[in-house]
Amino acid sequence: MKDIDVKTLGLNVFDMIGGDWMLLAAGKKGNCNAMTVSWGHIGCIWDDNSPTVVCYVRPQRHTKKFMDENAYFSLSTFGREKREEMSYMGSHSGKNEDKITATGLKTDEIDGTVYFSDAKLVFICEKVYAAPIKEEGFVDKGIIERNYPKKDFHTMYVGKIKRVLVR
Repeated sequence: MKDIDVKTLGLNVFDMIGGDWMLLAAGKKGNCNAMTVSWGHIGCIWDDNSPTVVCYVRPQRHTKKFMDENAYFSLSTFGREKREEMSYMGSHSGKNEDKITATGLKTDEIDGTVYFSDAKLVFICEKVYAAPIKEEGFVDKGIIERNYPKKDFHTMYVGKIKRVLVR
């Protein structure tokens, strides 16, 4: 993989996040976890309009522990040709098995965080903000009924994009 400037990316982020999905990973190689994400945002906020990502993790996800304990995380995208592996990562818990090995996906470590070295595109991110989504913040209460019937609200993580790796 090689480093590129984030400003050179020409992406359809709606397709990449909501269509292709991404893998969110945190921890060190050999002591990490990852999960499929299909909700998220890419944009700019704070300081010098730093490029950032926003991702969401429910409290019961094993990956949350790694997100909370580590300063960096990665987001990797593979395209639709890895849909089976992505589905597996999203439907199995790393608490119960080594799901990364089960999928055959390859990991490596850079800047203190794990990432998927066989991905097409990887964002290496420094966690700069984390906060729980709260019920009282919803103006449209129907979103709660449709997405949070168990009231298991996500934690929102904002990460400053520190590196972009492409294959």
